[in-house]
Amino acid sequence: MATTNPLIAVVDDDQSVVKSLARVLRLAGYAVETFGSAGEFLATLPAAQPQCLVLDVHMPEMSGLDLQDQLATQESCVPIVFMTAEDTPQMRERIHRTGSFGPLLKPFASETLLCAVRKVLSSQ
Repeated sequence: MATTNPLIAVVDDDQSVVKSLARVLRLAGYAVETFGSAGEFLATLPAAQPQCLVLDVHMPEMSGLDLQDQLATQESCVPIVFMTAEDTPQMRERIHRTGSFGPLLKPFASETLLCAVRKVLSSQ
């Protein structure tokens, strides 16, 4: 029986961040789908549900936190690793209260991302 690599979805409005994170994750052996916005992710959910979502908190139109709320209403339980350049105590508390991981503070090292993804995947 063939095994497949876990699918990681990356959602960020900064395309340079998306490309960089996708490259790091692919080099680590993960399958990766990338999205430039929360709306794009919702509109084009992959046929195979991702095992992990790497999600920017601050994006125009729909924030990462709003996307998390939307996924909850759809009863999606994909684990989320949040990332942000602007950390606040309120945001950090909300992320932890929902059981998500993070936030990873941009810029972060590749190994920081990989450790967070491995932790989320191992907790499933």
